[in-house]
Amino acid sequence: MSNTTNKVNGKLLCDTATGAYNLPKREKFFNVFSVSFFSILLFDCLRAVWYPCVVFVAGVKKGDRVALYMPMIPELVVTMLACARIGAMHSIVFAGFSSDAFAERVVDARAKIVVTCDGVWRGNKLINLKKIVDEAIEKASLMEHEVESCIVVRHLSPISVSESPSIEGKRPYATFNVSLCPIDCWYHEEISKHTDTCVPEWVDSEDPLFLLYTSGSTGKPKGIVHTTGGYMLFTATTFKYVFDYHQGDVYFCTADIGWITGHSYVCYGPLLNGATSVLFEGTPFYPNSSRLWQIIDKYGVTQFYTAPTAIRALMKEGDDLVTSSSRRDTLRILGTVGEPINPEAWLWYHRVVGNEKCAIVDTFWQTETGGHVITPIPGAVPTKPAAILDDQGREVQGPTEGYLAFKRPWPSIMRTIFGDHERFETTYFKKFPGYYCTGDGGRRDADGYIWVTGRMDDMLNVSGHLLSTAEVESALIEHEAIAEAAAVAAPHTVKGECLYCFVTLKEGFEYDESITKQLRDKVRERIGPFAAPDVIHACPVLPKTRSGKIMRRILRNVAANNRTLGDLSTLADEGVIETLFATRPATAPSLVRVQ
Repeated sequence: MSNTTNKVNGKLLCDTATGAYNLPKREKFFNVFSVSFFSILLFDCLRAVWYPCVVFVAGVKKGDRVALYMPMIPELVVTMLACARIGAMHSIVFAGFSSDAFAERVVDARAKIVVTCDGVWRGNKLINLKKIVDEAIEKASLMEHEVESCIVVRHLSPISVSESPSIEGKRPYATFNVSLCPIDCWYHEEISKHTDTCVPEWVDSEDPLFLLYTSGSTGKPKGIVHTTGGYMLFTATTFKYVFDYHQGDVYFCTADIGWITGHSYVCYGPLLNGATSVLFEGTPFYPNSSRLWQIIDKYGVTQFYTAPTAIRALMKEGDDLVTSSSRRDTLRILGTVGEPINPEAWLWYHRVVGNEKCAIVDTFWQTETGGHVITPIPGAVPTKPAAILDDQGREVQGPTEGYLAFKRPWPSIMRTIFGDHERFETTYFKKFPGYYCTGDGGRRDADGYIWVTGRMDDMLNVSGHLLSTAEVESALIEHEAIAEAAAVAAPHTVKGECLYCFVTLKEGFEYDESITKQLRDKVRERIGPFAAPDVIHACPVLPKTRSGKIMRRILRNVAANNRTLGDLSTLADEGVIETLFATRPATAPSLVRVQ
């Protein structure tokens, strides 16, 4: 896959695509709040040719790492492109991680500079990002890594330069001022000094484009490295064919760029196709839960891509909030990403959001894969079919269930873990030599379709029966009272493992023992008597990461009554933990002595 003769530049590839599609006529819509919308011409308003000079003058050169801690604002996209133009690696950290977590990633990447902004609204909560970054830089220094420069975008604080490309927040807020440290500089002041064009750095197709951290089973984040040529080729291709994108379409992905979905299908994939798209800042529930549907109507969105967690949360709000607040008659394609979707949520998405006329593309992929590797569309993804392996690593044909793996590489597959190639080989290739092991389970049905059953460490072995968490959870969610469900294994003196299920209720329902019986009966009906849950734990909320994924590791600890929880840096709300332990059913056995 290596190519040392043909040179490329990631930023220019995006420019070339937009030129081919006449981008001056195209727009990237930036939505801040329901009362304030902006349309921007991406390469004029964002000055994406000038900003690389700022980064270059800051001492960044080809191969250096630039850490970004920013919300979903236009300057985030332009910083990515600035890094690509000069051959630097951007390392974006979701602007919801703590200063400790950000510092750990800055140190591991040996980032030369940091780019952030003053602050951001998250719902009705004002977050001082600059303060978090200052703390992280100080902590990095204590870990013997010195950040050389910090570029700060004015997003909420008073703007003194009228020609600043930043867009000021319109929501009422108290005076929001930030102070600069000796290594800091204002983005708008620096960019005003550089109106010349920065010469692009031509790189080999296998030179790295970016570094993105993902959770590791050992607790230490893994810095996933993606390269320029293969990654851009694959994201451009999969975006075009999976979402059936054509000129005139308007694409909307709700993902944050701090995660791989935002990299591939908010930034690079759409830009490489010259796409008109929506850049979304905020939450789907502020100022009200119809916000996404109103955005779809306002901009005439044709492709909508979001996560099952968001779908289930919005479904909980009721059909009327969707149907009474929007038409959604421009929608043609609906997509899901990030986790398996249960049938009830899928059908609601199709029936209510899509008005029963939209195709739904469920996409499976990972930070490590760079782009879609399994979709329900034949030929849309240029990879070899997925393989299902048994415990010995043998490929099994026909209807079966086992480990989901791939035998052949594809252009956007990760190339290494930054600074730890041995961990890369051990994590993904050692278990089943000759295959890339996804870590997920898969089931092939009689029609040849692949169903992702969840992480293999979330598979449950109850009395010798192998159960899929997704299968159990889907059965539980069929009950009219259940909003979300999560199934984990808990130690059992007789069975080895028993099934412990967490459920949250929809608005208007109260939990009682009759619901417990109904849920057990539902699982028996859908899977079999052996799958009936031993414990059903009704709780107000489930522990989730900042990207909205359920943290099953914490649920396993709660199920085992074990308070040794390990790293909680990715947990969105630590207060959830005490709530979970406090609401453990009285019938739940104390399987592990409280520490």
